[in-house]
Amino acid sequence: MNQHSHQTAPTQFVEANGTRFAYRRFGKAGGVPLVFHMHYLGTMDYWDPTVTDGLARDREVILFNNAGVASSSGEVPTTFEQMGANAIAFSRALGLTQADMLGFSIGGMIVQEITLQAPDLVRKLVLVGTGPRGGEGMESMTLIAQPIFGAAYDPPENMWLAVLFSLSEAAQAAGKEFLKRKHLRQEGCDPEVNDKVSPAQVEAMDKWGVQKKGSYDYLKTIKQPTLVVNGSNDLIMPTINSFIMEQNIPNAQLIIYPDSNHGSQFQYPELFVRHTSLFLDA
Repeated sequence: MNQHSHQTAPTQFVEANGTRFAYRRFGKAGGVPLVFHMHYLGTMDYWDPTVTDGLARDREVILFNNAGVASSSGEVPTTFEQMGANAIAFSRALGLTQADMLGFSIGGMIVQEITLQAPDLVRKLVLVGTGPRGGEGMESMTLIAQPIFGAAYDPPENMWLAVLFSLSEAAQAAGKEFLKRKHLRQEGCDPEVNDKVSPAQVEAMDKWGVQKKGSYDYLKTIKQPTLVVNGSNDLIMPTINSFIMEQNIPNAQLIIYPDSNHGSQFQYPELFVRHTSLFLDA
């Protein structure tokens, strides 16, 4: 058992394809590790320690920053295909031969790409608050998200209450608790992303969201067991896309949490850990 936790795991580095990837790993080593892939503008410090430590009780957890994000070197690509290729290079550089992949938001798009490009690497997928290529309402997703991300907040971090949580009193209270947990790590924290990250990630989202005939055909080639998770009213990645993925991925199951937006797993962290653990252990 690695004695480290979300708060104490040291940031380490590994070189792959000319990029110096920053990562942290902790939890119960020896089985199939679970690699976390982060959302738009997020760093390793944006994960909820209730989720990461909860899942680390029974497995090794690996957090990392993809190329060009925070403490990792390089440039952020403008396609999820290349982000996926970078994540594969990172995983291979760590010596992983098989892993479970958890992707949140754009991280879920990267995980889909990893599975398509290196199916041997992926045992199971957890796709949270994400969507398929050419999904419903995703071509104009940035138009929906822009007013939320572009509004003024005091303090600025309260933006995440609007992005991740619904407007109900209970959901906003859960969001404030999440923001407190997010700051539990006090030492060895990641820097925030630089100003080159958002334009590249937005361009990748725009390309991914273009609807074409047969957009969902690729989902039928994903054979790995897949858990799809979302909130009942995801404003950033419309919830209907989770149903589309569940219906098109042959071995997928779906969980929708009530009264929740884009960050349902942070609103119901203990429940999410239980559901995800049951899925990964099955």
